[in-house]
Amino acid sequence: MELIIIGVVIVLLFGGAQLPKLARSLGGFFSEFNAAKEEAEEALEFKKSTKKAKKEKNKKE
Repeated sequence: MELIIIGVVIVLLFGGAQLPKLARSLGGFFSEFNAAKEEAEEALEFKKSTKKAKKEKNKKE
């Protein structure tokens, strides 16, 4: 029920002609957001793995 209300409000605010443009913009935003999120997760994993490797190296010495 809430989604229907939100949809009606969006149509009233932006108009039917602007909805495809709005949808494309949102799609682009979400794809860029996901790419940045994955890049940040990879950076954190790399940092964790290098920290772990340094810790293991220090234990051997």
